[in-house]
Amino acid sequence: QVQLVESGGGLVQAGGSLSLSCAASGRTFSRYTMGWFRQAPGQDREFVAAISWSYNTAHTNSVKGRFTISRDNAKNTLYLQMNTLKPEDTAVYYCAAGASLSVRATTTDYEYWGQGTQVTVSS
Repeated sequence: QVQLVESGGGLVQAGGSLSLSCAASGRTFSRYTMGWFRQAPGQDREFVAAISWSYNTAHTNSVKGRFTISRDNAKNTLYLQMNTLKPEDTAVYYCAAGASLSVRATTTDYEYWGQGTQVTVSS
């Protein structure tokens, strides 16, 4: 089992920045591919970014150049640095852990999920 707890969400104006964290406990964090997903009201949960155990990363096109995923295995923590935020980034952000050896962009590739943290970007 892996337990995941997100933090760092909040309200920010368009153009601002937020940094999300996801603290992991349980089995060895470094062995998992980690991902960030988000879900806006009335919409499906969508992929944002992922990072493998070997530090390969992937970001969805709409956040490339603005968001950066990273991990600190010594601290069992996943991060998402979000810059130049837009109102369309408003959503609940979830971190997830999966056993895949490479980055994955679908929810079914992740076995463990956090409870989510709200990010609201005002215009």
